[in-house]
Amino acid sequence: MTSASSSSPAPAAAGAPASAAEISASLAGASTVPFWLDDPARPAPLPPLHGEIDTDLLVVGGGFVGLWTALLAKEADPERRVVLLEGGTVGWAASGRNGGFCEASLTHGHENGEKHLPQENARLAELGMENLDAIEDAVRRYGIDCEFERTGVINVATERYQAENLRAGHDPAGGAHWLDREELRAHIDSPSYLGGLWEPRVAAMIHPAKLCWGLLRVIRELGVEVYEHTVVRDLGWAPRGASGPGRRVLARTDAGEVRAAHVALGTNVFPSLLARTRFHTVPVYDYALMTEPLSAAQLEAIGWKGREGLSDSANRFHYFRLTADDRILWGGWDAVYHYGRQVSWKYDQRPETFETLARQFFETFPQLAGLRFTHKWGGAIDTCTRFFPFFSTAYGGRVTYSAGYTGLGVGASRFGARVMLDLLSGETTELTELEMVRRTPLPFPPEPFAWAGITLTTKALIRADENSGRRGPLLRVLDAFGVGFDS
Repeated sequence: MTSASSSSPAPAAAGAPASAAEISASLAGASTVPFWLDDPARPAPLPPLHGEIDTDLLVVGGGFVGLWTALLAKEADPERRVVLLEGGTVGWAASGRNGGFCEASLTHGHENGEKHLPQENARLAELGMENLDAIEDAVRRYGIDCEFERTGVINVATERYQAENLRAGHDPAGGAHWLDREELRAHIDSPSYLGGLWEPRVAAMIHPAKLCWGLLRVIRELGVEVYEHTVVRDLGWAPRGASGPGRRVLARTDAGEVRAAHVALGTNVFPSLLARTRFHTVPVYDYALMTEPLSAAQLEAIGWKGREGLSDSANRFHYFRLTADDRILWGGWDAVYHYGRQVSWKYDQRPETFETLARQFFETFPQLAGLRFTHKWGGAIDTCTRFFPFFSTAYGGRVTYSAGYTGLGVGASRFGARVMLDLLSGETTELTELEMVRRTPLPFPPEPFAWAGITLTTKALIRADENSGRRGPLLRVLDAFGVGFDS
């Protein structure tokens, strides 16, 4: 992988704020390619689709949702013809550039699930753990080298009110352990942390791009036909009698078309091919840094022997974890929305956010002063108003759609694939009967109201962080309407 020079400036005194020059030096030469994708071992691109084909199942999107859908479809029926179309290369977007937290939660945390789906939240927690176990099993069974580590996660408190809320709200019967300040230091040593909630089994750390590439290898071995650089421009009914019995859906691309008995859409942050769902998500931009590998002495200085994934507890939060070669991924804080639901490569770099993240990193770990960042990147993720995925069908049940994962798609995507395949089967199953599946979240308004609402809400969340977590009038109104801006 490419990296910046490993030479580092002289460390600042322990605990001293990093200067602007030191922040600038820590970011100098950092690659703008997402760390996970900056790998010469990535698979060679596959050719685009040319011409016309017929298939039993068309999967649109080569991220986690599409890859799991193709795999589960072939596992259920090896004779089923499955075609996957990807507009770029498999894993190039959110699935390949996220933090690599593969979590059991399907509802963006227990409290968010309790707020939206109190009658089935407990069952969804069980289904989420079953889903994570199934991902671990698939990784092992198919020999996917994605650096899978079932480390669990710790949610840390940096303010007294956060510690009180975490301690009061956790359920020891569910396997969570409250760690006071001294107990937490045995897991991670930072002068900023007052305590933390440790959940040992609810998450794994992975290399997300390698998981995408591993799933790509597996589905091709199972007979899935994959075409890259093939953007689906629109969907419609195929002419009657054009191919075999039954009505077929026609997907048009720039150089071809696919007639399919069923279609599963996993396009997530990109504009939906179904008009009915276009207002149900908005794209927000998330950013991350990756350090150079830590020395043995640097690792000893911060502890972290359990290699857990970590996040802090504010509305504007950080997430961070160790890689297989002992780098630290440090991301989060800003979630930036651009007017008009814009998704563009020009937003992938945001110097002011990278500088803020670097400064906050050294405030959190002053014992790592002088460490350099080798990569800095950003990208869009889709979010919906309840902060966890929703599902829809169209074309008489022949097309299904899943989106709104809001940063938890690494794990929940496999569950979403199961739901979509159940919906396409036309049968009633436990998953199709879930309120989570049957209920659609409130849509976002059109512009300029979406931009104004998101901007005002962001400011309200910042004020809440500055006011010991107390939620102002706007947030209380959103809470009353079930809009999920509480993560």
